[in-house]
Amino acid sequence: MKTAIYVRCSTKHHNQDVENQLLQLNAFCEKQNHNVFKVYSDYESSASENRSAFKAMLLDASKREFDLLLFWSLDRFSREGVRQTIGYLQILESYGVTYKSYSEQYIDSSGIFKDVIISILATLAKQEKVRLSQRVIAGLEKAKLKGRIGGRKKIDKEIVTKISALKNLGYSNRKIARELKISNNTVGAYTQ
Repeated sequence: MKTAIYVRCSTKHHNQDVENQLLQLNAFCEKQNHNVFKVYSDYESSASENRSAFKAMLLDASKREFDLLLFWSLDRFSREGVRQTIGYLQILESYGVTYKSYSEQYIDSSGIFKDVIISILATLAKQEKVRLSQRVIAGLEKAKLKGRIGGRKKIDKEIVTKISALKNLGYSNRKIARELKISNNTVGAYTQ
């Protein structure tokens, strides 16, 4: 079976990457004799509608470039809420593409209870996002009471100018970060 793999992790957590997901998803495909057509990797919140790899995956699905979409878990696929998540899965089905969650065996487009289970899981995933947001807001409020202000630390204009100059010379964000001894995320924030 021609299988596409979708993996995602949030850039907000610096110690995350998609490698753990990929190891097990590739092993699953090998064990099932699935041919991996392509791996789509996003490094941003699954609540975002602007995930470039996700959009590319949907476009390829519309062209029937693959038969099955395999993802680690529903919250890696989407946390946009019940309606949107089910909408994406229905879009895949309308293209003739089946889907499967590796860690949630019951989320499989061939199962008879798929819609009920997906509704419940999508609701839980969205609730977790809401709880996380509430915890962040509570932490910022606590810091404010102690006289600290949250948010990204501002960098001086000289560094911003150097970032632009190095980017214009063709440096990658990672190379700029190493050169200026700042984080990749900081470089990314000033090169968009």
